[in-house]
Amino acid sequence: MVSEDVALKRLYWHSRRGMWELDLLLVPFLKHRYSELDADDQAAYRALIEQEDQDLFVWLMRREWPQEEALRRIVKMIVEYAETTGNDQYRTL
Repeated sequence: MVSEDVALKRLYWHSRRGMWELDLLLVPFLKHRYSELDADDQAAYRALIEQEDQDLFVWLMRREWPQEEALRRIVKMIVEYAETTGNDQYRTL
């Protein structure tokens, strides 16, 4: 069984996409909000980061929303978090 700490470190590395815009949204959300999410939303986050970068980009830039309700919900949570925190870099997106 994987410890919670190891699982969180894996999520962190999977959240780092190598695309600045995605990293700017996913990593802070993971660091500051993931642990507060309920089990369903945590599962949705894990499912979200398994998606292709181009899909994530379109969704997180609010050009489209995911078809699946759970993914749509977590994407909206990530965008809302970015818009309501003092993340000055987000404002440039």
